[in-house]
Amino acid sequence: MSTTTVVDPAAETAQHRLARAKEASRSIARLNSGEKERALEAIAGAIESNAADIVAANRVDIARGREAGIGDALIDRLRLDDKRVAALASAVRDVAALPDPIGQVLGGHRMPNGVALEQVRVPFGVVGAIYEARPNVTVDIAALALRAGNAVVLRGGSAARESNTILVEVMRGALGGVGVDPEAIQTVDDFGREGARALMQGRGFIDVLVPRGSAALIETVVTESTVPVIETGAGVVHIVLDESAPVEWARDIVVNAKVQRPSVCNAVETVLVLRQAAPLLVPVVANALQSEGVAIHGDDVVAGLVSNVIPATDEDWATEHLSLDISMKVVDTLDDALAHIRRYSTGHTESIITNDSRNAERFLAEVDSAVVMANASTRFTDGAEFGFGAEVGISTQKLHTRGPMGVSELTSTKWLARGAGQTRG
Repeated sequence: MSTTTVVDPAAETAQHRLARAKEASRSIARLNSGEKERALEAIAGAIESNAADIVAANRVDIARGREAGIGDALIDRLRLDDKRVAALASAVRDVAALPDPIGQVLGGHRMPNGVALEQVRVPFGVVGAIYEARPNVTVDIAALALRAGNAVVLRGGSAARESNTILVEVMRGALGGVGVDPEAIQTVDDFGREGARALMQGRGFIDVLVPRGSAALIETVVTESTVPVIETGAGVVHIVLDESAPVEWARDIVVNAKVQRPSVCNAVETVLVLRQAAPLLVPVVANALQSEGVAIHGDDVVAGLVSNVIPATDEDWATEHLSLDISMKVVDTLDDALAHIRRYSTGHTESIITNDSRNAERFLAEVDSAVVMANASTRFTDGAEFGFGAEVGISTQKLHTRGPMGVSELTSTKWLARGAGQTRG
């Protein structure tokens, strides 16, 4: 007979919440696909019903962030207006409509002795997330985790405290309303740094931890955690323009990749132009960027072709601007562009604009990043754009997964063996 331990709220610790998430993960793992869909539909409906309260709470965070001077990039990530709240609900419904990965057979065979083997997808159990000023992540990660049969523990940071608090309350209430254990969604925000520490040291409770935010935050989580971490990385993202690049493609793709939303990790930060293409492409691309308010940090060649260029420093090539700033450099050959990317890339996304199929295929084959593109905007590196409904983050490491992480990336596997009395000789 099982018993439930009642915790005095005044004496509650972050570890208590981790333990409740672990316990809840067992019932979440037993939900069938339809039950998980209904739970997510309930969350989407609850977000819509509480949109006014969510936006009001977010205004408090925005005002506090401006007073603290957290910067325009973080303010943009922090903001939830009516349109963005509606997009959150829509993303949850998109996740609900995804195929259920749990139980998917990845492979298998029959051993010579007749034992049948199958490798199947299973939930991780409890997914932890540490992130900054991104209330959309609160919903995205919770939805993806639940679709994959996991519980989730969230640490969203003080900048989004009011927004995250109401979002977690709304989601937990929605789960309870359809008979799903609300303890499957936990937050440790109110424990401050101790909550983050509990996640990083939560062996036995947290099965995998995903950090999203600044390079400093990610480095802290990677170096201090005793639980497995899927590292998401900063985006020092490159676009290369070669001598065959169509002028319109070069202009439109670079402007889109920089200007559409400069505060996100898939925005381009450095443009490398092959020398033969520079006289034609640099003025066109630079003028189009400047007309959108972009400040260009350029080398001497760029400065000789365009006015109002900020002299680039070595630091610029390694900078994720997250603003209407871009670094631009002229290189002699594709070899030089590839060498620059190897030195400065964070392994996120790189793209080449070219009409030369050999250059395109060489770039796709040789660049060692999570997403490598030819003739497309780097802004497409996104879970929703890739058809995942939403994303947990964009992994820039090579183990367990790489690139935009959706539902399938929040699963592990196990082997099922079905025998008929076989013993090993």
